[in-house]
Amino acid sequence: MVGWILAIVLVLGLSLTLWADAQLNRMEAVPEQRVANTAGTNWLLVGSDSRQGMSEEDAARLGTGGDIGVGRTDTIMLLHIPTGGQARLVSLPRDSYVTIPGYGDDKINAAFTYGGPQLLTATVEQATGLRIDHYAEIGMGGLSNVVDAIGGVELCPAEPINDPLAQLDIQAGCQEMDGPTALGYVRTRATPLGDLDRVDRQREFFAALIDEATAPNTLFNPFQFFPLVGNTANSFTVGESDHVWNLARVGLAMRGGVQTETVPVGGFADYAVGNVVLWDLAGAQALWDTMR
Repeated sequence: MVGWILAIVLVLGLSLTLWADAQLNRMEAVPEQRVANTAGTNWLLVGSDSRQGMSEEDAARLGTGGDIGVGRTDTIMLLHIPTGGQARLVSLPRDSYVTIPGYGDDKINAAFTYGGPQLLTATVEQATGLRIDHYAEIGMGGLSNVVDAIGGVELCPAEPINDPLAQLDIQAGCQEMDGPTALGYVRTRATPLGDLDRVDRQREFFAALIDEATAPNTLFNPFQFFPLVGNTANSFTVGESDHVWNLARVGLAMRGGVQTETVPVGGFADYAVGNVVLWDLAGAQALWDTMR
């Protein structure tokens, strides 16, 4: 009897995995020109501000504004999973001034607008010298849906934030946030350091999301687990060769603890493309060297 139960559980688990994998949206993210292979496993994690697929009601509810076509990248993070030791999550500010292959120097998020995941991946590889092994992207509506599927996430703003543009009005201190509130929290720039504060909040959110999604009360609660799997699969765009079990590896790696940081910033400047973030080149190079 026990054997039959285990067999049924195994078949159901395999079927769910294959179903979820089939729901993932896929795009070519591997650039034609690659840097040499580097140590560990590197993910390029992208939060797109695309409104594609959202209804007017959803856009109004989430405070995202109208459709902007192919979208831009509100969030760019590099997750490094070493062969041993703690994972590292590094934010690349979207206004970072880098060289985009074929387009010259520009803000890093312009690479996504010019050439989608492939060009963004090529740009990050060239800027960091690190080989990107996997790609995952989630849009605004998808992020909100995933948060709501697990019943919200706990986030801890250090100060009150009131940003009508992001439909956000929260107090300081740890609190449970639903999908629309969490989306506003990671999008707002209405704090003293603007985008630099925002990348800190984005890492905080991502770590909290993974922590809640992989918690036993989520994994063993069918009323949360199945909506989570369905919403996550439908909400993510991954590389052509990426699978749901690769995403599960991200959750396991971060569940064991993750070191978070922003690429060292040397200052700001005004160029033809607007106000940009300048990396501390020596500090950034030292950071990438620790991940090779």
